[in-house]
Amino acid sequence: MSKKLDRRSFLKGATATAAASSLGFPALVNAAGHGPTTLKVQAAWGGGIFLENAQSYVDRVHAMAGKDLKIDLLPVNSVVKTSQMQDAVHRGVIDGCHYVPAYWYSKSKTASLFGTGPCFGWSSQEVLGWVYYGGGQELFDELMGSLGLNIVSFFNSPMPAQPLGWFKEEIKDASQMNGLKYRTVGLAADVLLEMGMSVVQLPGGEIQPAMKSGLIDAAEFNNPTSDKDFGMQDVSKDYHLGSFHQSQEFFEISFNKKKYDALPQELQAILKYASEAENSNFYWHNTNRYADDLIKLQKDHGVNVHRTPDSVMKEQLKAWDIVIDRLNAEDPFFKKVIESQKAYAERVMNYLNLNQPDYRMAYNHHFG
Repeated sequence: MSKKLDRRSFLKGATATAAASSLGFPALVNAAGHGPTTLKVQAAWGGGIFLENAQSYVDRVHAMAGKDLKIDLLPVNSVVKTSQMQDAVHRGVIDGCHYVPAYWYSKSKTASLFGTGPCFGWSSQEVLGWVYYGGGQELFDELMGSLGLNIVSFFNSPMPAQPLGWFKEEIKDASQMNGLKYRTVGLAADVLLEMGMSVVQLPGGEIQPAMKSGLIDAAEFNNPTSDKDFGMQDVSKDYHLGSFHQSQEFFEISFNKKKYDALPQELQAILKYASEAENSNFYWHNTNRYADDLIKLQKDHGVNVHRTPDSVMKEQLKAWDIVIDRLNAEDPFFKKVIESQKAYAERVMNYLNLNQPDYRMAYNHHFG
């Protein structure tokens, strides 16, 4: 029998996870008589599947680095608030953090393009392809330099498109969205404001209580597993899948650049390539869990799962056009990143769209 998780049990479980991680890797002494390098890394997650994902990255680092490098993974708010994590890494208060760029895009809206930007017909997989092979990492490093941040970041874990989310009634047309108080983060907030919604940006653990109290009318977080753990099925029975508001996102793992540069090159490489290894594991592991938990939401909790109407998604694309044009005019660097993304997406998606068969056709053939 599954046990419902509330926010308090999230935090309690996360503390236990962090303690177990610490106890599992006692101080070791290497041949030279020195202890291992230990990096204190705070996650933006208090528990649930995203903290598991952060731990999975840490486990890969430990497996490759052996006694030479240890990561002390700390759950949300252990040292600083999530909104302060990037500054804390910059200053060296903590050595690293595990989060998403949308959590710090208030410094620069360009940050949201690294994971929560507009959809140019691509998924998270292709956006990460742009990061690694289309000049995205170089543009990100340039952004870090322009902001004067003493940080080096790696990206991993291509998330499936985020659901439109939870509503008090089924959404059958875009007109029903107008005036709704809705929770989201990053540039998605700008997009949904263009659609006439009233947007509230809340941490994950505050979403369900806000909807229960009537502070918001609708909300999204990220995926069926996290939504189920937050208890969204207790405040809504209408769950909409499919959306362009955050159709591609991934994790950012950041380290203090001075601390990172001081590491031996082989340890730097481990931090980088553990990120790439976790990239594949995340997608295989999480999509399997999301699929199972979507079925549980339907069968065990009576949730009505709907495909978001095309009318809503077409209005989202129009809203994205308005937001992009406005920010292009305001910020030349934002425009530079957008142009780089569009060039990559046009070229790569042209090949994929021509080559990929209609997977839904095959699915319907076998499963109806």
